[in-house]
Amino acid sequence: MHRLLLIDDDEALAAPLAHYLARFDFELSAVTRPSAAFARLAEERFDALILDGMLPEMDGFAFCKRVRGGTDPWKDMPILMLTARGDLTDRVVGLELGADDYLAKPFEPRELAARLQTILRRARLAPAAAAPATLLRFEGLEIDTARRQVSSDAGAIELTSTEYELLVMLAREPGRVFSRDEILNRIRGQDAELFTRAVDILVSRMRRKLEPLEALKTLRNAGYCFALPPRGEGGA
Repeated sequence: MHRLLLIDDDEALAAPLAHYLARFDFELSAVTRPSAAFARLAEERFDALILDGMLPEMDGFAFCKRVRGGTDPWKDMPILMLTARGDLTDRVVGLELGADDYLAKPFEPRELAARLQTILRRARLAPAAAAPATLLRFEGLEIDTARRQVSSDAGAIELTSTEYELLVMLAREPGRVFSRDEILNRIRGQDAELFTRAVDILVSRMRRKLEPLEALKTLRNAGYCFALPPRGEGGA
């Protein structure tokens, strides 16, 4: 049984959704305010969050940012954003802030259940996929996968979880060209056609964070690749 916490100010949503998700071995609890959500998270264990975008006290995007930027035990908990704000910009912002998936209202409960199963499966597999931990060293850049830390010669580089996943994916196979759809399928496991432009936006923001390093190379009509040479190759 997986325990879910729904954070949505629509009180009428919780009961029918809990009844439906129970058939997929989900136990759903619900709160209507972020302050109540943080109180529940401090007292109970949950496996994933379902987060509405429009909330009192703070919106879902601010809530997601606070969770991911904190040091609490639940900072890496899977988050699925469930909101009426379904345009591309909002979806990209949600993913960049660390949400694991995004489903716009109105939605089909069966699709919600499937997406929850996917992000929970991915969360279970992540520790195994990360072992053994490695230290990826390149000219001017170092990626510590054990600590999920990225640093340049100038100091630490702060990346969102999505940016980090993308950087590690590219850096593990330097020079290999990944298409936009392949990137989306590998790091998110969702329908690529809805989010193709999200890759371009993510790469653009990553480039700004990685400056002056030219770590990410664009191949027109093909995709992206990691372009830095390994530490010591072509350098001192």
